[in-house]
Amino acid sequence: MYRQLIRQSGFRPKKRLGQHFLIDEAVLEHILSAAELAPGDIVIEIGSGLGVLTEGLARQGARVIAVELDARLVGLLKKRLAAFPDVRIVHADILHVTPRELLEENFPGSELGRGYKVVANLPYYITSPVLSHFLEAQPRPSKMVVMVQKEVGEAIAAGPGKMRLLSVKAQFYSRPAIVAHVPAASFSPAPKVNSVILRLDVFPRPAIEVSDVTGFFDIVIHGFSAPRKQLRNSLAHSLDMPPSEVASLLEKAGIEPKRRAETLSLEEWRELWKVFAPFVRNS
Repeated sequence: MYRQLIRQSGFRPKKRLGQHFLIDEAVLEHILSAAELAPGDIVIEIGSGLGVLTEGLARQGARVIAVELDARLVGLLKKRLAAFPDVRIVHADILHVTPRELLEENFPGSELGRGYKVVANLPYYITSPVLSHFLEAQPRPSKMVVMVQKEVGEAIAAGPGKMRLLSVKAQFYSRPAIVAHVPAASFSPAPKVNSVILRLDVFPRPAIEVSDVTGFFDIVIHGFSAPRKQLRNSLAHSLDMPPSEVASLLEKAGIEPKRRAETLSLEEWRELWKVFAPFVRNS
């Protein structure tokens, strides 16, 4: 059915926009199930493509704000989804519009206190900025269900030992989990890599308490500046400090200087931030 939709549309995907259209109905059902939608839920969808996921969301009673960057698809979406009065098609770059703006402009008067969800088949090249865009927003979504590259999704959900900068950010704000693995053949055109459906249950408050979130992530960024190096060396280089001084501060934070950034837990990053914050402000 979905292959036929692509043929009928006559649409040719743009590689530079990372356009890969979902053609596997079972994967669509996995996404919708993970979103745990209730009638009237507000959903922001990013990169609606031909509207396969958009229609699925609407049929489950969601009020959908479908944000699409490609002007060629906006007109097609408006025609295809005209029968769904609670679907809003927005021609915009999701990174240049805030969630609050989308909510207030498309469903004015709705109770923001009820929250909203993000559900999307994300173009791979904007995965990290999109996650940051929503996790750092006010208001934040209550849940995100997104299709991402397999390697990236596994890193986001990984524990200490395989953490990345994006892992720390995602787990600071949410509880990520992989819902399902998705082969490249589930898309047209097929990407060169496999994907996963990633669910992020967003916390009402961050997982750990820090008084300066920006300063905390400054420390994390410095720590991951050379992720293959020992923290003693990566922080010394990034902060322009003597390695011996960095090693002393790491020990003060209770962290072995020879460890690497990928091995630290959120709690250990907090201890590192407490000790190094004055040096980051002055660096």
